[in-house]
Amino acid sequence: MKKYSHIVRHSGNLPLFDILDISVAGTLTGTPVHVHAEGLRGTGKTTIIRAFKEVLPKINRIRDCLYNCDPEKPHCPQHRNLTPQQVRLIGVEQIDMPFLEISHSAKKGTVVGSIDLQKISSKDNPEAALLLGTIPKAHRGIIFVDEINRIADTSPEIVDLLLDVMGTKPGRIQIEEAGFPVLEMPVQVSIWAASNPDEEPGPLEDVRRQLSDRFDFAVRVERPANPWIIKKIIGGDTPAHDNDVVSKKRMQFLEVQKTIHQFEPTEDIINILSSMYVDFGIESLRCIEACLLGIKIRSALLKQKPTTDDVVYISKFALRHRVNIKELNSILTNLEKRQSSKEEVTSKANPPIEQTCKAKNTSKGVKTLKDKNQNASTYNLESFKNIFQRLAENFKSSKSERTNRSTSNFHSENYNVKAPPKKAVPIDKLDLTEYVKTEEELI
Repeated sequence: MKKYSHIVRHSGNLPLFDILDISVAGTLTGTPVHVHAEGLRGTGKTTIIRAFKEVLPKINRIRDCLYNCDPEKPHCPQHRNLTPQQVRLIGVEQIDMPFLEISHSAKKGTVVGSIDLQKISSKDNPEAALLLGTIPKAHRGIIFVDEINRIADTSPEIVDLLLDVMGTKPGRIQIEEAGFPVLEMPVQVSIWAASNPDEEPGPLEDVRRQLSDRFDFAVRVERPANPWIIKKIIGGDTPAHDNDVVSKKRMQFLEVQKTIHQFEPTEDIINILSSMYVDFGIESLRCIEACLLGIKIRSALLKQKPTTDDVVYISKFALRHRVNIKELNSILTNLEKRQSSKEEVTSKANPPIEQTCKAKNTSKGVKTLKDKNQNASTYNLESFKNIFQRLAENFKSSKSERTNRSTSNFHSENYNVKAPPKKAVPIDKLDLTEYVKTEEELI
C-alpha cells in the first residue's frame, strides 16, 4: 500500500484529500460523513482512500469490546447497561480508528453478522454465539467499498444494509439468525466508496439513486494535467520526515475534536443555503444538511470562522450527484454572485485604511490652504457681491414678468409625469430569479 506522504498532490486529486479530511474529522467527533469518489481508472481514487488508513487517529474503547464501545456511550448488548464505575473496572484501551472493506464477494452474513459456527460446534464447550460482521466491527470508524456501482447492480442485499447504515446519523443494523433473538443496535460508520462512472453498469446515481443520495459528498478525481506532475509521480521521489506528516495530520484531527463546537455556521450561511434549496427546487434535504456539516468541519480544520467561500466550495461536492451539470453551474454562479455582491457592499461600508487616510490628509490640506488665503479673498468676495447685487436689480423687473406669464399658463393637473419606479440596475448585479421567470410565474 502506498504511503500517505508519498502520494503526489495535484489539482485533480486535492479535493478528495480535502473531503476525506472532513470525513475523518467528522467520524472522530461522532458524526459520520459519507464520501463517494468518482473518476476514470488510474486516477488514484482507491490508492488515496487506502492511504488514509495510515493517518487515522486513535480512539478509546472499552477493553476488548468487539463492538468498539465508546466508554462514555456504550452501545453493545454486553456493555450498554453498565454504569461508569463498572466501565472503569473493565478498563479502557486505545486502538486505531477501524478501517474495513466490503468486497464484491461479500455476503449478507459477513457484512452484518451470522452464527459463529466455530463456537456452536465446539466439542469441549459448545455455545450459541454471533460472529460479528464488517459493519458492527467498524463502529466509530470507516468502511470502504470499491466499485460501488457494480455492487449496487449485483448485490441488492448489501445495498439495503448500507441504506440502513447511511440513512440516519448514527445508522442502525439488525442481525437476525434462527434461534437467536433479533439484535438491533445503532452503528456509527462513515462509508467511503469509489467507482468509475464510465464503466458498466454506469454512474451510481443511474444504478441506485437512493444509495447515491445517501452520500454526503461526491468528488470527481481528475487525471494530472501537467507533465512535471507525471514526472514527479513516476520518479518515485520519497519525501523526508514521513512520520512528521502523519503525526501532524493526526494532531489536526484531534484538535478538531476539541474545538469543533466553536465553528457553527452563521445565520447568514443558513439563510443562503435555505434560499438555494427553495429557489432551485433541490430534491433532497440531505444536500443542505451535508453542506452545513461540511462547512462546520472544514472551518474547524482551517481554524477560521465559516464564510461564504466555504459555502461555494462545499456546495460543489454536496450537489454534484444530486443535480445535473447545468443546474449545478447555475447554482454555483448564483452563489458566487451573492458572494461578490456582499464583498462589494462590505468594501463600500468599510473603505481601505489607505483610502481613508488619503481622504483625511486631502481634507486637512484643503483646510490649511483655505486658512492661508482667507484674508486675501475677503476683499475680492465683497467686490463680487456688489457687482451681482447691481445685476440682480437690473433684471428684477423682467424676471418678474416672465414668472407671472409662466405661472398663469401652468396647471399641474395638465401634466402627466412618467418615470421608472427606481434607479436602473445592471443585469449582472441582479439575481437570476429576478430576470428569468418560469411559465407559471409569467401567468
